[in-house]
Amino acid sequence: MSLQGKTLFITGGSRGIGLAIALRAARDGANVVIAAKTAEPHPKLAGTIHSAVAEIEAAGGKGLAVQCDIREEQQVIGAVQQAVERFGGIDILVNNASAIQLTGTLATDMKRYDLMNGINARGTYLSGRVVLPQLLASAKAGRNPHILTLSPPLAMEPRWFGPNVAYAIAKYGMSLCTLGWAEEFKREGIAANSLWPRTTIATAAIQMVGGEGMMKQSRTPEIMADAAQVILCKPAREFTGRFCIDDLVLYEAGLRDFSKYAAVPGTTQFLPDFFLPKDVPELPA
Repeated sequence: MSLQGKTLFITGGSRGIGLAIALRAARDGANVVIAAKTAEPHPKLAGTIHSAVAEIEAAGGKGLAVQCDIREEQQVIGAVQQAVERFGGIDILVNNASAIQLTGTLATDMKRYDLMNGINARGTYLSGRVVLPQLLASAKAGRNPHILTLSPPLAMEPRWFGPNVAYAIAKYGMSLCTLGWAEEFKREGIAANSLWPRTTIATAAIQMVGGEGMMKQSRTPEIMADAAQVILCKPAREFTGRFCIDDLVLYEAGLRDFSKYAAVPGTTQFLPDFFLPKDVPELPA
């Protein structure tokens, strides 16, 4: 199972889960396009598109940094053009970029609503629409194209919508793209799947939402990266339309010891992530 020679287009991959997926692919010898907004160092957030590419190349891959706001159609079109000019095509789209605010209706103004839905739901759709011609070409060339979206299973449980309906709409919009694309492009041999963590993941977003206490009860982004690698190596015509949970993917691939993913070594109790359906299977003892 390897992504050697494949070209990945990752939105929002300058840090966190997106960067972890990029580095895992780079270790296989993949080409990775980082399409994100942060080109200059941020005072509160580590990582830029340029530092991400430096890490990708140090890990054994080839990288391309493209400053891109996925809410802007022409910027996405330009980013894809640069990717094709550099690497000759795109085999994998990873919809990672996302905005979060866990507030109720009266505390979520329209500016924040538009930001979350513009990046999460609309940005995912726009990125898919622009990249899909390259994925169709990849399918014709027998290169096993995939779309992987970091979004939750489509479980319509009121408990996930009541506290933060604007954010839920935005994240479930991403999952609806997976559902639709899997059906629309299955005959062309393009896989569309979603990946979601069982636990909170130690990223800047979780630091912002829950502080140090939540970070200490989280797993590292590498669990999502390793699960993504398993999914992206599966046959596109056979594995599509799935809403995957990170540790279940890895368990099914043969992993039994998950201790290395603890953000604080030795931690055994982790916080469950948002949007987990009630019927998600537990890992076998």
